Amino acid sequence: MRPTRTYNVVAALTWPVVHWLFRLHARGRENVPDDGGLVLACNHVSNFDPWPLGMPLWPTRFLRFMAKSELYWFPVTLVLNGAGAFPVRRGQADVEAIETAIGLAREGNVVAMFPEGTRRRKGLNKKFEARPRTGAARIALEAGVPLVPAAVAGTDKLIRFGPLRVAYGVPVDLDDLRDMPVRDAAQIATDRLMERIAELEASL
Repeated sequence: MRPTRTYNVVAALTWPVVHWLFRLHARGRENVPDDGGLVLACNHVSNFDPWPLGMPLWPTRFLRFMAKSELYWFPVTLVLNGAGAFPVRRGQADVEAIETAIGLAREGNVVAMFPEGTRRRKGLNKKFEARPRTGAARIALEAGVPLVPAAVAGTDKLIRFGPLRVAYGVPVDLDDLRDMPVRDAAQIATDRLMERIAELEASL
């Protein structure tokens, strides 16, 4: 799917900053297909994670992010919608968001997700704890698309001006899970996914 105009503008404006100022280094780009739907699942270090995750894939691939519903207030809503994001209500079984993501993946989009659900480190008062959730695996299984692990590093130390690093891994094997009940298959796939993400993160 082609990036939206807003996505292209933001990417073009931030490309020099991410690559030159923060010295973004990416590897494993060949593990992300140039066409067809997929779920790209990454660790979550900071609110800046989408930039190093998406920039090495632009302009070939356009990431569709689940954005927490708390961010949807004017005028931020206009930017999020223009960039192709869609809302999810955290802490709830948001069936609408899951169905939206499945539909986007089936249509050939890259659905980007953070399976931990929230950043690992933030203020002392945390409403949501970072722990693996099965949504990314479930979407990949129900949409019949690859589940690609990824990891980023350096986004929590931007004051040092990089370097930012990202690694994309080979898709998680789901073939043996597709005939299982979705709930069981999603949990097994999530375990595999988080192991792969941890390996990629350790290598950065």
